[in-house]
Amino acid sequence: MIKKIINKIKSTKKTIKIVYLISIISIILDQLTKVLVMNNLDIGKEIVIIPNFFSLMYITNTGAAYSSLRNHTSLLIIITIFCIALINSIISKENYKYKLSILSLGILFGGMIGNLIDRVFYKNVIDFLAFTLINYKAPVFNVADICITCGVIIYIGINIYDEIVEKKNNTCYNKQQRKSKEIKK
Repeated sequence: MIKKIINKIKSTKKTIKIVYLISIISIILDQLTKVLVMNNLDIGKEIVIIPNFFSLMYITNTGAAYSSLRNHTSLLIIITIFCIALINSIISKENYKYKLSILSLGILFGGMIGNLIDRVFYKNVIDFLAFTLINYKAPVFNVADICITCGVIIYIGINIYDEIVEKKNNTCYNKQQRKSKEIKK
């Protein structure tokens, strides 16, 4: 029994290290791409990669998604630190039933830190990926934004899936309970 508990703790610690490793990789990729953009593009300049679809455009954003909370950098830093603490708590308590939760929490954590680094050091976030979809210019974003968005979607998807499976298992269990009661009658 004790050996089983010790193995579970070791396994959990190893998994948590993998989550943080994924976070570090996400941060490095995010910051590296931003440095490349800052060193090779002028602010506001657009380089079309695929006409009417994808371009690189170096812009700065003092807000959050869709420039919400623009010019409230201090508030965004506080909110981000709170969210990082919350995600860090989830990382340490997660049971990692699904391997995708390792990826989702790792990229989410890394994306949050990537944009936090920008806000702390540059007082804004560096964005550069610009897409146009059927004459709609989507907001310009960065690698950290991709990590955050994908991390949240994957994590929510895993939890919805888990709820569905749990509900299905409970329904099957309840049907079996009723059948066994009927047989006893």
